[in-house]
Amino acid sequence: MTIDSTTIAVAAVAAILLVKLALTRRAPAAVVSAKIAAGATVLDVRSEAEFRGGAYRGAIHVPLQELSGQLSRIPRDRPVVVYCASGTRSAMAARLLRKAGYADVSNAGGLHHLS
Repeated sequence: MTIDSTTIAVAAVAAILLVKLALTRRAPAAVVSAKIAAGATVLDVRSEAEFRGGAYRGAIHVPLQELSGQLSRIPRDRPVVVYCASGTRSAMAARLLRKAGYADVSNAGGLHHLS
């Protein structure tokens, strides 16, 4: 059996999309709401301009590119809910926080998922 280049390309694109979906998976809205209601830290990892344009009330703002150097601003003794504009940067931030030892981190997705 011969596999043509089109089949290989389609399989590669499908694999990339599945990996992206797995890496950017956001927590269910009910879980995010419950964690926030219970006192979770809400972390906004968008840019300064995005944050100035509107943010979740009470959120700590640390742009993703600055997060590794500002972990001391994020409490370790309670859950952390991370959001951005779409869920991609917040997924990266959630992974970074978990690697840094934060035990309870949820990717809320985009700001519009919190409203």
